[in-house]
Amino acid sequence: MDAHLYLRASTKDQDANRAKAALEQFAAEKGLSIIGVYAENISGTKLNRPQLIALLNAAASGEVLLVESVDRLSRLSQTDWDTLKATIKAKGLRLIVADLPTSHVLLQDRGTTGQIMDVINGMLIDLMATMSRLDQEKRIERIRQGLQNKRNAEPEWRPTGKGRNVAKWEAVQRLMEKHPKMSADEVAILAKCGVATVYRIRRELSLAQRTPA
Repeated sequence: MDAHLYLRASTKDQDANRAKAALEQFAAEKGLSIIGVYAENISGTKLNRPQLIALLNAAASGEVLLVESVDRLSRLSQTDWDTLKATIKAKGLRLIVADLPTSHVLLQDRGTTGQIMDVINGMLIDLMATMSRLDQEKRIERIRQGLQNKRNAEPEWRPTGKGRNVAKWEAVQRLMEKHPKMSADEVAILAKCGVATVYRIRRELSLAQRTPA
């Protein structure tokens, strides 16, 4: 049976491919043939994920969508989760969650027992998706409370945000100095950064040049 691996991490600091080896071993043990690996660093609260969409477009009916755990697939709102489930069902995919043994039954021929387990598995996946979403909401609320407590204790305090990527900044600056007529898009491509980053550096450099020493 052909399988598509979906791997996700929330931030660029995490390794989306962390579970790849374990899922490959799982697939081998279950007799699955991996024909696609889709990995991305993006929040599970977003439905519009490039690699997930690519997987759903490439997969065919009867094939397997294999994930490590439900929260790697979804921390979606209930509405978005219903949409994703409907898409998976419409494609005729078998959703197999490595750490959810009831889902492994879907790899076998379905008789009466298989149909019953299918229902139970669907309920468990829904429950785990809900728990993943609630966990995400709790973490966000804890962060908000922490920031608010900090502001209450220190009214003048402001979040510092992410630190400047010095190497990337210098690369953009060198390109702009060497090629003053180069477009922001071209600089972004050569410096391997976003266009917004180029515009921000350009603006800050311009302000620095106008500010008296």
